[in-house]
Amino acid sequence: MYPDNNPQQPPQAPIDYLNQIAPPPKKPGINTRSLVIVVVGIGLVLALVVGFMLFVNSSSKGPKTSTVVLAARMQAMQGIADKSQKNIKSSALRGVNSNLIIFLSNANRDIAEPLTAVGLDVKKLDKNVIAKEKADPITADLEDARLNAIFDDTYAREMSFKLTTISLLMEEIYDTSNSKTMKEFLIKTDENLQPIKQQLDEFNGTTR
Repeated sequence: MYPDNNPQQPPQAPIDYLNQIAPPPKKPGINTRSLVIVVVGIGLVLALVVGFMLFVNSSSKGPKTSTVVLAARMQAMQGIADKSQKNIKSSALRGVNSNLIIFLSNANRDIAEPLTAVGLDVKKLDKNVIAKEKADPITADLEDARLNAIFDDTYAREMSFKLTTISLLMEEIYDTSNSKTMKEFLIKTDENLQPIKQQLDEFNGTTR
């Protein structure tokens, strides 16, 4: 019998076999795929947060801007009503205008607290908004009406229209404001506004 040139290798231990088929150990450090997932996740969260903040910011600015316009418009209207009293010929319309002046004076006084509640100062309103309201074409229209001896009818019609814009603006602010103080002011002011508007309409014949 020839000698065995390939002696049988001793059987491998089970643990050695498992070591051979096991994957190589991972290198220390962060897995690239995991890092990408984390970065993308953080980016999505940041995008949602920024989007929410922009939405809240724009939503809060909307009512504030409208409120500034309301305050500036009522101030401008009071100035027009004061200056127009001497040009009104009809005693009935002068009486209506006196009520309008009182209404605007009270509204301009009472709006200070609601403005403060939404972070605004009635004495520090946007100068551009104030200037725009003061430059309303109604001033020129009333001067033309005075020169053409049709001041009363023109005044009643124009001021009724301005009161309508104020009423609509207050409705818009009411629907978007979260301030209880502001909402209470808007309700009370609109209740006082409507009878005066009706009197102006009746004088001008628009309800007859």
